[in-house]
Amino acid sequence: MPSRRSPLLALLALLLLATAPAPAAADYAADFADATLRVDLTHTGAADEEIVALDRMHLEGPWAGPRVRLIDALDLGRYRARLLDAATGELLWSRGFDSYFGEWKLTGPAGRGVRRTYHESVRCPLPLRSAVLALDHRGQDNELREVFRAPIDPQDPELRREPLAADLVVVEAHVGGTPAACVDVVILGEGYTKDDTAKFEADVRRFAAMLLGIEPFASLKDRVSVRGVLKPSQDRGCDEPTRGVHRNTALGCTFNSLGSERYMLTEDNRAIREAARAVPYDVLSIMVNHTRYGGGGIYNLFNTFTSDNQWSGYVFVHEFGHGFAGLADEYYSSSTAYTDFYPAGVEPVERNITRLIDGKAKWAALIDGSTAVPTPWAKAEFDAMDATYQKRRGELDALIAKLMSGGAPAAESDAAIQESEDLSRDHQQRLDTWFAAQPEFKRIGAYEGAGYCSTGVYRAQLDCIMFTKGLKDYCAACGAGIREVIDASTDHANTTE
Repeated sequence: MPSRRSPLLALLALLLLATAPAPAAADYAADFADATLRVDLTHTGAADEEIVALDRMHLEGPWAGPRVRLIDALDLGRYRARLLDAATGELLWSRGFDSYFGEWKLTGPAGRGVRRTYHESVRCPLPLRSAVLALDHRGQDNELREVFRAPIDPQDPELRREPLAADLVVVEAHVGGTPAACVDVVILGEGYTKDDTAKFEADVRRFAAMLLGIEPFASLKDRVSVRGVLKPSQDRGCDEPTRGVHRNTALGCTFNSLGSERYMLTEDNRAIREAARAVPYDVLSIMVNHTRYGGGGIYNLFNTFTSDNQWSGYVFVHEFGHGFAGLADEYYSSSTAYTDFYPAGVEPVERNITRLIDGKAKWAALIDGSTAVPTPWAKAEFDAMDATYQKRRGELDALIAKLMSGGAPAAESDAAIQESEDLSRDHQQRLDTWFAAQPEFKRIGAYEGAGYCSTGVYRAQLDCIMFTKGLKDYCAACGAGIREVIDASTDHANTTE
């Protein structure tokens, strides 16, 4: 018989590995001022080309990130920024991230040679001496290769020091401690008018409570701070291009990003950065004053969600998993804009999915010795239920777009929207009941179907907030990954147990 391991002991073993100290840079005070340097860049190209160019540099407030763990040892993200001492070449600071352009590279149009330009920012502590900023891109073989470098002169008179906008509203929903000891989250308000200020403040507190009510954040509240910043908009909501809706808003959020119906992002990077710098932040979330289902999340860039849909809490926490911890989507049946997001034969860097390249999941220490890997589950039955739902959902999406863009009476489009919401709720309730009845429910294993791939990619548990809808727990692999990132992102003593 296979040996059995205590799940608690296995989790402790994994966490001890995950929370090992990162490589230390030189003393912070010897290399950096108590300030933040924001380097704005443009990123241009298609699938097989990319050009990065320096736009401008900004001086922001005190550095909110860790002052001990300055070198990123997580190896997450499709890009990595490095700050090097110009004289010695010593690595002073680094951080992994994903980018809007990085997602564009994986779309069909980019594969056909269509070029786009995206504006991006790298934020790091302000060096005391001349430095070099380098950017590396992770290829499909997972190897990082340099694609850009530029000199950084902290005494440059072109280093911008503009005052904050006078109309920003700041909300402190939860302060766990000093910025260096905490993951500092900022929730930016989008599509809130000046008259919606009270609603924005209430919404920030509501969603802060949701995040801090989910593990592992609930157990680590003293290592998380949540603040809100509102730049009032002229209009409520955001753009919905396929529905013929266009709004004048402060941050430029729009549905249909990269051509995906529910993907909601913004390309106005400068606007979000200028609002966010009103508070210390490590993680940037954008809350859109809207009732529609949708959102998005890009690791160490930003995540988005709407405020007043039945699934808003789920979307916020799900997208936060992307934006903060670099977690992968575990679903595989919904349509996406990407092609070959996780190439065959290459193990993804995300902590919650695996291709079992060597026959072992990256969360193997959490799997009971009696559990088969891959782990059998009633996938065909699930797929049949979901295919029926996805077909009807697609039909309703097309109908809603036709009615709204064609000027149909509001009552008709409202009825179609409500039918879509009812369909989504009823389908998820059916799935929740089905999952709970499965013998593998809650068992940690390696279940086929994850990362937009029906076959060949595996997740750790049957269900998870990264798999299906609902304000539910992260799976065990996600939870371990989040704790790892919290430890790497703060100077707080490790307290994971």
